Amino acid sequence: MNVLTHLFALDCIALDSPATNRADAFAAAGELFSKQVGIDSNAVVGFLNAREDLGSTALGAGVAIPHGRVKGLKQPIAAFIRLKNAIDFAAPDGEPVSILIFLLVPEKATQQHLEILSSIAQLLSDSDARQFLSSSNEPSKICNLLQQWGLPK
Repeated sequence: MNVLTHLFALDCIALDSPATNRADAFAAAGELFSKQVGIDSNAVVGFLNAREDLGSTALGAGVAIPHGRVKGLKQPIAAFIRLKNAIDFAAPDGEPVSILIFLLVPEKATQQHLEILSSIAQLLSDSDARQFLSSSNEPSKICNLLQQWGLPK
């Protein structure tokens, strides 16, 4: 098992989201998390914006990992959103972003938070994985890739 295995659920995978800017993408993530764990969607947007205000969470190559710490959250949770059209996200390479992996962690989850971010960054650094995430139209296969990333084959 790896740190990503229990983070992703099928109902937190959204493909071809119509979001046209960061605010729309964050609102979409807020809705997914609200349905999954009952967190207020506006609060999710607030947590994500608070972190993004410190600097862009875009990694380059069309991907970003918006994340935030949530008071009262018991376990980390993640969502995957692929945008229909890429958006500006202040990426270091200047490229627009179309793949977003959102991560919410408990307020005190410092080491665990860093391990999860590291694993997601490694996943998104793999060009084959990025290509699959960009092109697959089957949420279950995307969820499986995210859950199984880094496990022995």
